[in-house]
Amino acid sequence: MLHAALLFSVLPVLTVPPPPPPIDSIFGGQRASPPQLLAWNPGEVRCDGVAIGGAALRPGSEIAFLDPQRVRAISYHFAIDAAGRTHSIARDAGEFSPVGQDIGPALAASRFPGSAKRANCQISFAPKFDSLASAPLADLIAYSIHPTGPKLPKEGWDRIGAVGNCRDKPRPAPLLSGHPEFRKLKATPGARDWALVGYDTDTAGRPVDVRIAQGSGNDELDAAAIEAIRVSRFTGGARTGCLYPYWRSAGKLPAPERPAEEQMRPADAVCPAKVEWTTRPTTSYPPAYRKRAIEGWAIVSFDTAPWGEVGNVKVLDAQPSADFGSQAMNIIRSGRVTPSAQGASGC
Repeated sequence: MLHAALLFSVLPVLTVPPPPPPIDSIFGGQRASPPQLLAWNPGEVRCDGVAIGGAALRPGSEIAFLDPQRVRAISYHFAIDAAGRTHSIARDAGEFSPVGQDIGPALAASRFPGSAKRANCQISFAPKFDSLASAPLADLIAYSIHPTGPKLPKEGWDRIGAVGNCRDKPRPAPLLSGHPEFRKLKATPGARDWALVGYDTDTAGRPVDVRIAQGSGNDELDAAAIEAIRVSRFTGGARTGCLYPYWRSAGKLPAPERPAEEQMRPADAVCPAKVEWTTRPTTSYPPAYRKRAIEGWAIVSFDTAPWGEVGNVKVLDAQPSADFGSQAMNIIRSGRVTPSAQGASGC
């Protein structure tokens, strides 16, 4: 959950920054055609200039309509605790990019060999563009199951279902559908698992040659998905090359321990014990982190003017990523407090 420690004073009130410019204005209003699949490949991790073992999770792919020459690598700096978990994640300063929104969450879900705390770590994610005709099939399937943007175009679906006659019309319809008991299956913290089951059907509509065509590697989900298809029945008679997807939501990744507010409160603070809101802040969660079930927090300070407007918003700390701090600032700026004679500061 996002959390805010409140600082009040009569200081110049800051306004909410304007939203990022639209994609077309950033990239000159030009769209590449046809759409491409954009993948982000994690590079080597170096802490204090020394390469360490392990690798970061690969972020989700994207459908992109951009000129590849205009998309650059995206770099982050962060730290690693003794258990190998990443924290203090922040994107390096640079131009706004409309792509790569899953990079920060993927890094937050990554794990590295534990034993000692590491600081001053850096990593870059390199963009790789592929046409839908040449993109890795596993990436197309993963995107179709967990899209990060527009729906997968028909060209991508045609590649996924290129083998067999199961897509011929009239397409088989389920007469009896098996379903895994998802709650009993292990979930990967911060990562959404999936399994694409391949199978054929005999003349009676019974699945045969049931197997995992592609998947994220969750063995429990794979086994449950295969069993679910085996007990299912379909119309359409004998078919080949049938496919059916199953997925497991990400397991919750708890937020790092949060420091006490009192440890961060300024010594010269002048604020009421309880903040009275006339317009309560509109809470919202960073969408990309919600998809991966990654929890986080932010401690935010702010001041108020006598007329109740909020300003001078600052992030004192945010974990596991600076993205939670940015979201918290927008949340606090959406509120308004009860007017007072002098305003307040230092909460």
